[in-house]
Amino acid sequence: MDVPFILHQLRHGAGQVEALVKGVGPAQARWKPDQESWSILEVVNHLADEEVEDFRARLEAILMRGGRDWPAIDPAGWVVERNYNARPLDQSLQRFLQARRESLRWLEGLQDPDWEAAVENRGRVLRAGDVLAAWAAHDLLHMRQLVELHYAFLGQGAEPYSLGYAGPW
Repeated sequence: MDVPFILHQLRHGAGQVEALVKGVGPAQARWKPDQESWSILEVVNHLADEEVEDFRARLEAILMRGGRDWPAIDPAGWVVERNYNARPLDQSLQRFLQARRESLRWLEGLQDPDWEAAVENRGRVLRAGDVLAAWAAHDLLHMRQLVELHYAFLGQGAEPYSLGYAGPW
């Protein structure tokens, strides 16, 4: 595994999320295309909580404690329980960016981590390297989600006109 590349992806992924969120107004930040979808604000708060309570905490559990004290998480439940959509976007984004900086400091400070260290979770073996790689992939999944939200918001704001001339989505 190319760890410097993964760390580069994590560092720049935070900036890419920031770029996708900067300049979004309160109405767009809270808008959802449907009841099942998340808003931009919910995505950003999800990223912040996952940063601290999932990826960093679980990687630390594998590397430092042999998988003991595996944190329980409920990302979908947190959206409602923690009232993500009522929070200020700027503060939510800053919380994510600060958490990412702390994660990168922690990752860069690891002394010769064993990326093959593993835990069994839900019947499958999960290695430390899997968690690190998935962390960077998680950013990309939510960047795609943010772009889709921007596109859908633009489409409803352009009605009765079509976005079709731009090309196929």
